[in-house]
Amino acid sequence: MFTTSTMRIRPNFRENRLVQVLLATYIVLWVALALNPVYPDDWLLENILVVVFVAGLIVTYQRFPLSDFSYIFIFLFMSLHAVGAHYTYAETPIGFWMQEAFGFSRNHFDRVVHFSFGLLMAYPIREIFLRVAHTKGFFAYYLPFDVTLAFSGAYEIIEMLVAVLVSPEAGDAYLGTQGDIWDAQKDMGLAAVGAVICMAATAVIRTMRKKSHTPDYQGEE
Repeated sequence: MFTTSTMRIRPNFRENRLVQVLLATYIVLWVALALNPVYPDDWLLENILVVVFVAGLIVTYQRFPLSDFSYIFIFLFMSLHAVGAHYTYAETPIGFWMQEAFGFSRNHFDRVVHFSFGLLMAYPIREIFLRVAHTKGFFAYYLPFDVTLAFSGAYEIIEMLVAVLVSPEAGDAYLGTQGDIWDAQKDMGLAAVGAVICMAATAVIRTMRKKSHTPDYQGEE
C-alpha cells in the first residue's frame, strides 16, 4: 500500500522499491537530458536549485522521509523541469506541438510546468505542515496553497536575479517570457490554480477516507 501524507512514515530505503525506482529513473533522465542541452548556460542556471533540492531530499531522508505519494509527485514535477531545462521552456518540442495542435500564440510548456508545480508540489508541502506544525482543519489546506504561491513568487524573483547577476546573456532563454510582459504573473496564477485543485482533491479524498474509517496520521503507528 502506498503511504500518504497522513500516515506515519518510517525511513527504510533498502526495502522501499518505489523510492529506489523513482530516484534511479530520475538520475538516468537527468543525466540523459544533461547531455548536449540546447543552451548550456541556461541549463546550468535551471539546475542550480535542482541540485540543492535533490541533495536536501537525500540528506534528510533518514530523519524526515516523505510519503510515497509525495515522492511520486516530486518525481513528476522534477522530470518536467528536467525536460524544460534541456530544451529551455520556450523551445520544448512538445510545447511547439501544443502550439500547432491547439492554435496557441506561443510555446506553453512553461505554463504547463508552472501549473504542475502547484498541482504536484502542494501535496508534499501539506505533508510537511501536517507533520511539523500539526496543522488541522482549514489551515491544513490553506497553508499549503499559500506557501506554494509564495514559492512560485519567490522563484520568479530568483529567476530575475540569477539571470541578471549570473548570466545576463542567458537571461532571455532562462526567463522564457517569449515577449509576454505578464509572464511572471500568469505563471504564478497557474501555480495557484494547480494548488487549489490539489488541495480540493485532497480534501475530497480525505473526507471519503474518514467515512470509510481509514486511520489518519495521528492514530496510525
